[in-house]
Amino acid sequence: MAYHAQSLKSATAVNPELERWRSYSGVSWDRPDHSGAAKAFSNSVSSPICGIHFDKRGRAFVSTPRLVSSESPATISVLDLNSLSGPAILTAFPSVEGNTVSANPDQNLRSVLGFYVDRTNDWLWALDMGYIAGETEAPAGAQKVLVFDLETGSLVKRIGLDIACDRKGSFLNDIVVDEQRKIGYISDSGIRSAPDNMVGIIVIDVASGSARRVLHKHASLQVVPGVKVFSHNNEVWPGNPMKCGINGIALSPDANTLYWTVTTGFHAYSISTQLLRDPSAPDEEISAAVRNIGSVGGNSDGIVTDAEGNLYITDLTHGGIVKYDSQKHTMTLVASDAGVWWPDTPTIDHEGNLVFSSSNLSQHFAGGIKPGQERYELWRLILNSR
Repeated sequence: MAYHAQSLKSATAVNPELERWRSYSGVSWDRPDHSGAAKAFSNSVSSPICGIHFDKRGRAFVSTPRLVSSESPATISVLDLNSLSGPAILTAFPSVEGNTVSANPDQNLRSVLGFYVDRTNDWLWALDMGYIAGETEAPAGAQKVLVFDLETGSLVKRIGLDIACDRKGSFLNDIVVDEQRKIGYISDSGIRSAPDNMVGIIVIDVASGSARRVLHKHASLQVVPGVKVFSHNNEVWPGNPMKCGINGIALSPDANTLYWTVTTGFHAYSISTQLLRDPSAPDEEISAAVRNIGSVGGNSDGIVTDAEGNLYITDLTHGGIVKYDSQKHTMTLVASDAGVWWPDTPTIDHEGNLVFSSSNLSQHFAGGIKPGQERYELWRLILNSR
């Protein structure tokens, strides 16, 4: 039996508080010429902007994973927010050399989808999937987290993930960080090992440099049988259905609760991080502590919490944002727009508003976007009026 998206208590279809904040045609790592124009990268269609996060200075960082093509000059960059039209103007972070794929796979950034900007420590935590387009497995040491100082760009810490991942089957999707304890939580969607996805959560610790896997192949992280992924009323990849397990991952403001969602599924889940931080906690106890917090009402991608502890979930099916009220325990579609194509990473900017990326990502993977037709958009939802 095939399961389809469920209905939600919904806001109006076009929410007046949801704005198309930035809209770019292609990407560029070249600086503008004397006329103020920047030339789009020749392979812009294969360099979708996925992740978006802001540091305390208001700088925007974005990820362009090398999953469709390996040709992008960088996989983590700073976005020039002063540019309002034409291609998105990017500057490689920490440098072009640090994003090189041809050498030192254990040290250079190869393909980053999920990353995290840590405003407490002024760090950027880059989750390197390890492999690039055309590779069947990640080279030894390439799966890693590199922690950078945001002011200097210098490397603070390297944490290898090979011990907690599979170089062929893992799909390191997203990362969230307990900034006070300097502990990170990583979602492994296991797409490359579908249909029996090698899903899991990886816990990393800067102090010890350790990485360990929990909830391996747990049902709450796994693809739900019979569920299909829909975007704009169309099935994603018909005939070769998307099978993505755990995807979005977020922490409560006190970092004592971890949340996640499953893309090929409808529900969101939570667990106390006290258990995850305890290396001696039995697998059975961790498994029993997982809580189903309710149906999102559609397929989802990224998630984030605000300062009040509310959870915001990107809704792929309805092209918008679902809010989980942590006090009322309700799910509500608070904003949607027909112009939103595959809402990806949501983040809270330095002013406290919700910003999320949209790049029609599923169509990029399917080869359905032609050069010159790519659009990389950032949408913003003002939260102080909610």
